Amino acid sequence: MRTTTENTTTVIPYGPHDAQVVECRSSSPEAGPCRGIAVLVHGGYWRARFDASLMAALAEDLVARGWATANVEYRRGGNGGSWPTTLDDVHAALHALARHDWRQGTGGPLIGIGHSVGGQLALLGAGRLDAVVALAPVTDVVRTHREDLGEGAAAEFFGAAPEERPEAYAEASPLQQLPVGVPTLLVHGASDTRVPLTHSLDYVARAHRAGDPMDLLVRHDLDHLAAIDPTAAHWGAVLDWMSRTAQDHQAADASTPPAAGAGELGSNDGPNGSSRDRPAQPFAAEAEASHG
Repeated sequence: MRTTTENTTTVIPYGPHDAQVVECRSSSPEAGPCRGIAVLVHGGYWRARFDASLMAALAEDLVARGWATANVEYRRGGNGGSWPTTLDDVHAALHALARHDWRQGTGGPLIGIGHSVGGQLALLGAGRLDAVVALAPVTDVVRTHREDLGEGAAAEFFGAAPEERPEAYAEASPLQQLPVGVPTLLVHGASDTRVPLTHSLDYVARAHRAGDPMDLLVRHDLDHLAAIDPTAAHWGAVLDWMSRTAQDHQAADASTPPAAGAGELGSNDGPNGSSRDRPAQPFAAEAEASHG
């Protein structure tokens, strides 16, 4: 554990592979109470050359704003990852976080923030989270293959076409695994060519039909990589949404008697009544100007 006057960094291994680690950061107690824990899951179309450093700027910004962060690394294609190994790693990371004393003093909700295929993994891991923010997420792996997104990334990672591994493609597609069951915000740019906006539009529409509380923020000036830039115009709206979610979580905790296993990661496995009962509130492109 490395400690500075401003924050504490703890690296938690959750498996024997070098890529099976989580870098956890939190501000000092003197900075005030923790607002919650943001679990960051990076993208990169499942390729080993892209790693958790992609989320470092978001982690730094969130810690400065009173959030603790857990930046998850996982095995990707080319360094031991495949399907479902990669998702298993994310589940194992969340399991390890639940049992590590790093969480002491870090109250508030556990919010997954995933970008691109990290958004895919965060949505699929929502059963262990209180909420999800999916930034330009991959939601339909079959369509990702069909549209040859990421220069053939799906075929490369799964080693087969959807017709040859239909169950794997279905399990890996958040579109096929609805409802999510926790409050969810999708953020997507109309200028994104790596994951087209229509993927998120179709996903949110189906989620609403499934009864999911899901919000959507569309920015016309946002490309794929800008989604993980904390200086970009959308980030203030994301922070506002996280703050409201934290307030809702605190209010729900105050009004609900503790249950067995309360406070542990994994308590949201399956449909979650307290979160599922919240109405979906549209958070669409029209809100751009107010969040400038």
